[in-house]
Amino acid sequence: MLILNSPEVTQETCLRWKREATLAFVPTMGCLHEGHLALVKKAKELASRVVVSIFVNPLQFAPHEDFEKYPRVFNEDCEKLKSLDVDLLFHPTVNDLYPEGFSSKVSVGDIGNRLCGAFRPNHFDGVATVVLKLFEITSCDFAIFGEKDYQQLTIIQQLTRDFNLPVCVVPHPTIRAEDDVALSSRNLYLSNLERVAARQIPRVLNLSRQEAFNDPAQTVEQLLVKLRPLLTEQGLKVQYLEITQTRQLTPADPLASLKTLILPHLFLAVYAGSTRLIDNISLSIER
Repeated sequence: MLILNSPEVTQETCLRWKREATLAFVPTMGCLHEGHLALVKKAKELASRVVVSIFVNPLQFAPHEDFEKYPRVFNEDCEKLKSLDVDLLFHPTVNDLYPEGFSSKVSVGDIGNRLCGAFRPNHFDGVATVVLKLFEITSCDFAIFGEKDYQQLTIIQQLTRDFNLPVCVVPHPTIRAEDDVALSSRNLYLSNLERVAARQIPRVLNLSRQEAFNDPAQTVEQLLVKLRPLLTEQGLKVQYLEITQTRQLTPADPLASLKTLILPHLFLAVYAGSTRLIDNISLSIER
């Protein structure tokens, strides 16, 4: 596995490979778990060369967030990627990607100000900025993103459409642990009791889907009123619990019945202790 820090050398290498190969790309912030590795395995199915990046992006962290303490285990990550025969690991420093004088930013618009964006100002602008740079550096044909960060996935899909980027953004289903909690690097922060509480998240998601199927005439507000106590009674602090519709993740009218929504989707963010966890589920039911 080739390990490069320089954006220029990485770009040159990828362009050379593209003359005779297809490239799939998996962007990460490291501390790799089975969810990340599932994305890499999908990348290997799609293309003849696979590029992975590890970069903890400061642009997507607010001053009060955990940029400095975000887990960094580079040597362990390298071993995992080598075991999957990744072709290139791009591991730049902050100064490599944002040298002195860097000032350009991507603005993703209103979709970035809702859900997680309402509590993390400029977060998705920072995500979109680094992803645009990484797409340009890697010249990838495919980029694989997990559905656990569904708002992020939607924004990156919008980014590629808006800028006519020649990249196919490939969604990958959320990978879950045996207790159905979505895999996340931040799960490392959970105590044993907090981990038990976190198990309520997938239960609530699955219940929301059952409710949408069994009683599609109920309103958005009626469903959310049923679900919220099931989270709080387990000691979880709800930051948001919302239902959206359409590809733009438009907030659903609280008084609208579930059956009238286009592509309804439920999103939540909760705190288990001091650890913030997000998850989501589609409420679209085939009839």
